[in-house]
Amino acid sequence: MGRIQTRPTGEDVTAFLDSISDERRQAEGHAMRSLIERVTGAPAAMWGPSIVGFGSLSYTNTTGANEWFVVGFSPRKNALTIYGIHNAYSAPDPLFDTLGSHSTGKGCVYIKLLDQVDENVLEQLIRNAWLSNEAP
Repeated sequence: MGRIQTRPTGEDVTAFLDSISDERRQAEGHAMRSLIERVTGAPAAMWGPSIVGFGSLSYTNTTGANEWFVVGFSPRKNALTIYGIHNAYSAPDPLFDTLGSHSTGKGCVYIKLLDQVDENVLEQLIRNAWLSNEAP
């Protein structure tokens, strides 16, 4: 079986964020990095060409043993995509009801405009995800 393609690259996170041509999305990327670093205490790392991840976990699935970040984000053109704070296979955290304007996918949250969500709620969702995945 093949390995997943999204893994740490060693590329410079600041250079990636600075390279985003949309000024608003670039600013949101830097803001998300600061928020997640503050909440988790973990440094940002590039995972693949466009995801900024924090921490890592090991897991095994049909492709074998893999590694994935605990929480992460990607400042994509249509939305700021946040990974690790939502799982479609479990009951949604009631905090999402107070987050503000967002949508969800199987394993991610899409935010079109960062200033349209409650930063305190977003911080708590990140903290909850981080704490629930910390190694003992």
